[in-house]
Amino acid sequence: MKILWVKAGKLLPVDTGGKIRSYNILRRLAERHEVTFLSYYGGRRDADYEQEICQHLPGTKVIYTAARDETTFDRGLEYLRRLPSAAPFGVTKFTSIEVQRLLAEWLNDRSFDVAVCDFLGPTLNFPDKRLTPVALFQHNIESILWQRHAEHASNPIKRVAWKIEAFKMLRYEREAIGRFDHVIAVSDYDMEQMKKMNSMLPVSVVPTGVDLEQYRGATGESPIEPVVMFLGSMDWEANIDGMIYFCRDIWPQVRQSVPEARLRIVGRNPDSRIRQLASQDIEVTGRVSSVIEPLREAAVFIVPLRIGGGTRLKIYEAMAMRKAVVSTTIGAEGLDVEHGTDILLADDPHTFAKCVIDLLIDHPKRMQIETAAADKSARYDWSVVTERFEDVLAQTCRDSQSTGQTVLKAASANS
Repeated sequence: MKILWVKAGKLLPVDTGGKIRSYNILRRLAERHEVTFLSYYGGRRDADYEQEICQHLPGTKVIYTAARDETTFDRGLEYLRRLPSAAPFGVTKFTSIEVQRLLAEWLNDRSFDVAVCDFLGPTLNFPDKRLTPVALFQHNIESILWQRHAEHASNPIKRVAWKIEAFKMLRYEREAIGRFDHVIAVSDYDMEQMKKMNSMLPVSVVPTGVDLEQYRGATGESPIEPVVMFLGSMDWEANIDGMIYFCRDIWPQVRQSVPEARLRIVGRNPDSRIRQLASQDIEVTGRVSSVIEPLREAAVFIVPLRIGGGTRLKIYEAMAMRKAVVSTTIGAEGLDVEHGTDILLADDPHTFAKCVIDLLIDHPKRMQIETAAADKSARYDWSVVTERFEDVLAQTCRDSQSTGQTVLKAASANS
């Protein structure tokens, strides 16, 4: 197949869940198909990125859309400028006239067999009419994600902004997903939520994966030291909220029962609220060159998220390294996990703390969870996941050929 993959924002470094998912599938698709990756981004011009992404994915076309200051103040001004738009800010900020023109040409001249719109962000760039079928790769249910942000926001200004964004996103998402030939969800839960928005939606599930060769090859003995670890981008509001919640409501209970326990918060760009958590028993590492060593030293891996969407790749990565995981239900949402067998799930502070304490104290129980976790993760190597993604794209092509020319429904939300 000749595949066009369109993504807003830089793909490198591969340091977020969405990037990890897209990068691994793209690399494997490119081994068997003719893949063109259209990467467009704004902000500061990054010549190093433009060169590096072409080395990772030969045939990449990079479009630099516009210079843009990236301070909090400037982002706020941009948000206010786009506030009157019916479409949400998370979509309008990724709209580019140059990208629109290119896609209008490419999707109508038979250059490709199928195209992929990566995330909801680029959707307004796709033409209303085209000859090439397009699959929308939905890593999250964006409207649910923004609703959860609004529910847990402590800043009143952010709470209002996120409520507005959630309202706009729900209205836009309902309409936008129906304009594509096929939608790819990352979990059965996400598929069900999208079916509620549009019962006629052609949607398939391609689960989250893990690089088994990388993680399983780095496993060692079950740690003796009571190290508890969290991993994530520490400038992402969902992770910030989760760690503040854990350190405030859960960690004191853990320390009371296991005084020698230490918490390690690993992830890039720690927000000031996260840096303030650092203490004698809490380490904030910031960006690390590799997550392998911190994972190897962790006795318990935690995912205390109260906000989120899609699926958390870091859970399968931890499981692949034989780690016992304690997560909220939202944190493990959409993953093929079983409470009490390969993971422990807890949604209130006392139960979450008890799960962590039990795993730190009861070594045989922890080893049992570790073994089951490793077995479960083995089913989701990226090679298997990519084959499923490939099958969905092939089916999208066949469906398009059987119905003739593809015509997108007129978009009701324009920037």
